[in-house]
Parts: sequence; C-alpha cells; structure tokens
Amino acid sequence: MMETKTAQSNVEGDPRYYEEGAPDSLVAGKGGTNADSQDMLRMGKTQETRRTFRSITILGFCMVILSTWEAVLATSVFALSNGGTAGLIWGYLIVMVGFGFVVASLAEMASMAPTAGGQYHWVSEFAPPSCQKFLSYMVGWLGVLGWQTAAATVSYLAGKQIQGLIKLNNPDYTLKAWHGTLLIWLVLAICLIFNTFFSRKLPLIEGVIVLLHVAGFFAVIVPLWVMSDRTSSNQVFTLFEDNMMWGNLPLAVIIGLTGASSTFVGIEAGAHMAEEVRNAAYVIPRAMMWTWLGNGLLGWIMAITFCFCVGDTLSVLLTELGTPFIQVFLNTTGSKGGATGLTVLMLVIAIFACVAVMATNSRQLFAFARDGGVPFSNVFSKVSPTLEVPVNSIYMTLLFVLLLSLINLGSAVAFMQVISLGVAAMLTSYLISIGCVTLKRLRGEPLLPSKFDLGRFGLAINIIAILFLSFCWIFTFFPVAPHPAVADMNWASLGYGVVIIFALVYYVVRARHVYRGPVEYVRKV
Repeated sequence: MMETKTAQSNVEGDPRYYEEGAPDSLVAGKGGTNADSQDMLRMGKTQETRRTFRSITILGFCMVILSTWEAVLATSVFALSNGGTAGLIWGYLIVMVGFGFVVASLAEMASMAPTAGGQYHWVSEFAPPSCQKFLSYMVGWLGVLGWQTAAATVSYLAGKQIQGLIKLNNPDYTLKAWHGTLLIWLVLAICLIFNTFFSRKLPLIEGVIVLLHVAGFFAVIVPLWVMSDRTSSNQVFTLFEDNMMWGNLPLAVIIGLTGASSTFVGIEAGAHMAEEVRNAAYVIPRAMMWTWLGNGLLGWIMAITFCFCVGDTLSVLLTELGTPFIQVFLNTTGSKGGATGLTVLMLVIAIFACVAVMATNSRQLFAFARDGGVPFSNVFSKVSPTLEVPVNSIYMTLLFVLLLSLINLGSAVAFMQVISLGVAAMLTSYLISIGCVTLKRLRGEPLLPSKFDLGRFGLAINIIAILFLSFCWIFTFFPVAPHPAVADMNWASLGYGVVIIFALVYYVVRARHVYRGPVEYVRKV
C-alpha cells in the first residue's frame, strides 16, 4: 500500500496530499511532477495555476521576453549618444559577461526554491532571521516595481515603432506625444487579450514567436551585411564618442552601459513562471542560462552589425522617424517597402515580448499578494477558476502602465527614464538576493539542495555578481545628458524613492502585522 503524507496549507488553509509513486498528474494536480509537488509542499504553497510550460516552451518564453537583439536596436540611441559605436560594442560585451555571473547566481536560487515569488522568496529563505522579514518585504516591492515598469518600457518602444512606420510611409505625418500614448494603450490591449482569453495557449504562442525571434535575426542581419555601406573596422571598434558633451569620455561610456544593462534585466523571468513549468527546479535554471548565452550572443552580433551600418551617427540619432534603427533600415535597403518589412518583423516580436512581460509581472504581483505584501492582497492573490491565471493582477498591471504612460504626454525623455527606474529596481532585488546567499556561504551555513549547483565556485561567482551589480546600479540614476532641463532630468531616483517610502509607510501601518515572509510557510519534507 502507498504511504500517504497529508499536509495543511499555511497560506490558504486548504488540505492537500502527496502520494509517493502516484501519477504525476495526480500528485501535482495540474500537470506537474513528483518533484514539483515536493517543492510546493516544502514551500507551503497551494498549486493553483496549471503547469503548461515545458523545457522548450519556457526557453522560448524567456528568449522572447528578453528579445536582446531587438532591444539592442531599440535602445541603440542611448548607447550611441553615450559612447558611440565602440562604446556600444565593448560596453555590451562587458555587461553580457558581468550578467553571466548574475544569472548563474539567480539560476541556482531558482532551482533551490522554484516559486513565482522569485527574489523576495529567496531573500526570505536565505537572509539572516533577524532581518529576513523586512528585507524580503522590500525586495518584493522592488520586484513588483521593476516588472511593472518593464511593461511600460516595452509597450512604449513598440508604440514608437508604430509611429515610425506611419512616418516612414506618410512623410507629412507629425509625431505627437498623445499619439504615442494611445499606441501604448493599443499594445496593452493586445497584451490583455493574450494574457486572459488566450492564456492557455501562451506557451504555444510564445513558442511560435521564438521561431520568429531567431528567423527574424537572420532576416534583419543579412540585408544589413549585404546591402549597407559599411564603416571601416577601425572606426567601428575604436571610435568612442561623447555626443552628449559630458566633457569626460570614460564617464559617457560608463553611462551608456545602462542601455546595455536594460537588455539583460529580467533574465530571471522564467523563475516567476516556475509554478506553471513542469519539473521547474531542473528546467528553469537551464532556461535562464541558455537565454543569457543565446540571446547575449545574438545581441552582440547585432550590435556589431548595426555599428558597421549606422554611418553618420548624429544624423541617425536625429532622424525624423523617431526610431534610429528604422532610419538605418531605410538607408540600407534604399526602399520604404524594405524598411517597412523589417520594422514590422521587429514590431510583432516587440508586442509579444510585452505579452510575456505582462504575464511575468502579473505572477510576481500575485505571489507577493499571496504572502500579504501589498494592499488588497486578497484581491490580487486570486486566480480565475476558469482561466487559471491571476486575472486581477493582470488588470492591475494594465492600470499601472496606463497611468505611467501619461508621463509621455509631458516629456518623452522623462518617460524613457522609466527604463532607468526599472533597471535600478531590478538590480537592487538581484543585489540583495545574491548578497543573502553569499552571506550564508561565508558563514558556512548549509544551502538548500539544488539541481543547478554552483559547487566550489559558488562563492566567487556570487561575489563577482555583487561587485558588477553595485557598479551598474550607481549609474542608473545619472541623467542622459549633462545640465538637463527639468523635463529632461532622470526622475528614476524620485520614482524609486517614492515607492520605497510608500512601501515603508505601508509596512509600518499594516504589512508588519500581516506579512511574515515566505520562510514562515516553509516546512521540512
């Protein structure tokens, strides 16, 4: 006879059971494995979402959500303005290598505790008992902030591409801020539809888009190689420029690293989908590492190619199309049709990257609400019984980005600083998470079992990751140009501070009474 272990959920109060040797579908209830069931049981969580993602589909999801080579083109204006072509190429490579240590550190924790909570859960388990509750709570807020602003950033860039397409094919059209804001709302509406009505088909949809992501890379890069007038290798790889007139070239290049950092922030997206992935403890960390390596290399190749084809950097930066890479496409192909085709390809990928971002940040908010970390937690922690996704969290993401998009009406430059805000929030969550596991290693304390174990190199990898993240974090708050006007300042520090203050006030008023941290629900199994 099978031995049956019965457990009571500390979170929901619902009885659950685990039967050794029972069929996977019976054990997890919703498509998981025995290992998934054990992980959820240990963490004291109830399996509410369906585990529809497999190794290939979650890898595709992660690849699309990062869309690194596309992001390199979309954010190239920032790097070219601060560092020039050489700054973009070598700055990107430095950031990619640095993030390798970060991803490895996060992947190990994702295997130890595969949960939608991600960083705030890991902090709760690994931080010293004296501060785990408070640190976990603050990291939860930073994670929510980072992913919410990521949705705003991706939808804004997609809207800019649509405006660029309109301008490309209708020269008399004038780009207006309110048009851009409406286009952001259009992109968000598409994301809402795919995250609700087509939520069960999301693994298949993102799997198809990842094929487009890879095929699109060659569809874009081959015309650039074959048809463009190329700049000399010496100029591309050695010309560092201070187009923003900082008066200090090394400083300009370092500030340009923020653009490259933004293309890797969100690398842990798969971890937030862990409760919808079969055999998550094994699959998630490997998906994260392959996403870093695959997308990273594609991005670097695209950065080099783009720099060879950009030509006169200043004229491309000041293009009337509003999006530099569309101007490069036009210069390369010599036809509006060719530039339109390549841009439409980029646009489709951008929209579905936004779909994936919305899915990820809604799971992050859902998990944090499930542990009582935000106001109206009982609302945002609900999962639709029919769609089997946290619909209320999706609606909250939509509302937040809609409100954030109104900044674009006042200043497009100020809205673009949302990128810096999101990067700063995510880097902080990475720093604290990795810092906690590093402290455990330094103290010689045992870590949880992992199916992605860094072994004897773990401490060195963690320390390098912390040093790299600390360096990047400082410069996310710098303005894009010296002596900025009020509208053009980097308001990321203000947004960051406001969220921190609000989180602290809510903690004092209520959260300290209801939020205990995920570690309080963990049981020894």
